[in-house]
Amino acid sequence: MLMGNITVTAIWKYFADRTQSPVVLAFAQKLVTYTDWSMTVWGVVLLMGGGYFMAFSANLPLTQHWLLWSQALFVVAGLIWLCVLVPIQIRQASLAATFASNDVGDGYRKLSRHWLIWGLVSTVPLLAATWLMIAKPANGLY
Repeated sequence: MLMGNITVTAIWKYFADRTQSPVVLAFAQKLVTYTDWSMTVWGVVLLMGGGYFMAFSANLPLTQHWLLWSQALFVVAGLIWLCVLVPIQIRQASLAATFASNDVGDGYRKLSRHWLIWGLVSTVPLLAATWLMIAKPANGLY
């Protein structure tokens, strides 16, 4: 749910941004905020809850290399989301409410580029954590 939501949201927001239509962008920005709070947050809760439940059920120490790195990478992605992406989304939502009828403005376009770049950056640790949870390497990251 988490990986699917962040991937799909980035794709459709990218294509919405390309239209440069104030109506489309205002609607897309509203949906980004809605899906983040309704799906991303719940995806995080389910992933963390399920992961810790499985680790405790299997009596795995959370300090095992792959579990420790997975948790650290998950925290890094979460911090990027909370400290960088959410503030950008809040500023974009404010700008979207004031779009002129024919232009979205350079400020919004700049924020969209930053949102896309930081969104991709925050996805890298999630992908690495997913790989670690699947591969469960015995020593280190390989």
